[in-house]
Amino acid sequence: MSLVSKIIGPDSKYDKSLPYTYEARMAIVEGEGLYNYYQADTICGLIEYLHENDITPAQAEIFEIYQESEYPIDSKLLTGDDHQWLFKPAICQSFRDHYKGHIQEGKCSFNDRDKQGRGP
Repeated sequence: MSLVSKIIGPDSKYDKSLPYTYEARMAIVEGEGLYNYYQADTICGLIEYLHENDITPAQAEIFEIYQESEYPIDSKLLTGDDHQWLFKPAICQSFRDHYKGHIQEGKCSFNDRDKQGRGP
């Protein structure tokens, strides 16, 4: 990563057709509107972080965060038939149509991003 990239961030973060980051929200107390928040710059990084911290798909709602909006992600894109998290390369395949042209064989527009998850 060049010095300029370290200062201004990855090129893909400036592509408005892609989410700026991803966020998982996990209710602290059901129905109270209080949440723990987890973030990562890639969906695969966020899912891996949630899995490492024993957070299941049933416990968290995942959002795409764009610069001026946010959208929930359909859990069918994130989980397999067993309702457990998908990991690489299965999650890449799942999102191929969702991010048309950005995830292809041997090429991913998110490769320039930090894949480290963060949480409360």
